[in-house]
Amino acid sequence: MSDIPFGFNPPGEPGDENEPGKQDPFGAGSMQDFAAMLHQFADMLSNQSGGGGPLNWDLAKDVARHHIAEQGDPSVLDAERRTVVEALRLADLWLDQATTLPAGIRTPQAWSRSEWIEHTLPVWSKVCDPIAARMVDSMGTAMPEEMQAMAGPLVGMIRQMAGAMVGGQAGQALGTLALEVVGSTDVGLPLAPEGVGALLPSGVRAFGEGLEVDADEVRVYLALREAAHQRLFGHVPWLRSHLLRAVEDYAGGITFDMSKLEDSISGLDLSNPEALQQALGGELSLTPEETPQQKAALARLETALALVEGWVDTVVNAAAEGRLPAAVKLAEAVRRRRATGGPAERTFATLVGLELRPRRLREAAALWVRLGEARGNDGRDAVWAHPDLMPTAADLDDPAGFVEGKASDFDISQFTEPKDDDSGEDTPGPEA
Repeated sequence: MSDIPFGFNPPGEPGDENEPGKQDPFGAGSMQDFAAMLHQFADMLSNQSGGGGPLNWDLAKDVARHHIAEQGDPSVLDAERRTVVEALRLADLWLDQATTLPAGIRTPQAWSRSEWIEHTLPVWSKVCDPIAARMVDSMGTAMPEEMQAMAGPLVGMIRQMAGAMVGGQAGQALGTLALEVVGSTDVGLPLAPEGVGALLPSGVRAFGEGLEVDADEVRVYLALREAAHQRLFGHVPWLRSHLLRAVEDYAGGITFDMSKLEDSISGLDLSNPEALQQALGGELSLTPEETPQQKAALARLETALALVEGWVDTVVNAAAEGRLPAAVKLAEAVRRRRATGGPAERTFATLVGLELRPRRLREAAALWVRLGEARGNDGRDAVWAHPDLMPTAADLDDPAGFVEGKASDFDISQFTEPKDDDSGEDTPGPEA
């Protein structure tokens, strides 16, 4: 990316194109120039290690913050914080009647866009590092064998520069996402710290623009979605690791189209320092391998995310019915956002190489509705007790078969605890 500060000075006067080694980028003289240029990066890279992982997260955070600052990041006012906290608490009260899973938000918060970056970055590192590692390794081995042999230990520096490049791309993607999200759960992953539920007042305002719906009603509806996600993440103990592991498994089968990078390096004019910056600054396209393992990982990830979003749609619409006059209109706005490529879809396409299909989300919601009608909220929510009970991709194609078959074969009482006589509340205890 052109924004990544690799630290090159402007090039000097061009040399004689016929000088020995200039036409052959892999000649001994050119290799010495190549090594010297790589050493120009050393000081910068030592100050931008990014924690030692494959992706330079220090740089990613700086790029994301810079992108946000350019677009504007208003501070959250005290009055806005109070209204967000009140909306999240009200949402949890309403959800108590729509699901047996207890409240998952212990700390309701209102975030600015920069705060969203700061608080969600630890989880993004878990999501993106497996893919970044493959990208960086691929870039480190993209040089022709002759150059690798002569570069020796400098190949490690190439990988470090690649980590900075990928970090810049990730930062740009997250900065763009921060401008659009409304809370901590837009992408269907548990991005917030455990027990924290958050809305972004700026995102809530942007979501409601043009809908002609009262701002308080928009805020409460989005608070319902945030609180519903947090119930799943807080009380389905296997779900957090299952989602992150599914991303990692999917990343393990990703390859990269290195042809452009190979062409850039093989024709590199090593007398021009900016040429190397440009060669390492391009974007790589993510290409899933068509292997059984890769297809299975993709199905697991896509299905898991669809089931999360489908369940949230179901319980939120049930909780909002009769309470929010514009609930149907707001639900349609959420669906339209997905269908046109909302933050979740674009982020996964950019950072993970996966595009969520809205059709899967609709089918998942239809399955949860049908299951609730057949077995009640207890029976519907008990399916989350263990990953072996969860619907598969095939079940999304045949919800009736799942409800009448697999879902009717287990006893929900073994997955739920009896009511607490003192509090009168349900306290489901899913087993990992």
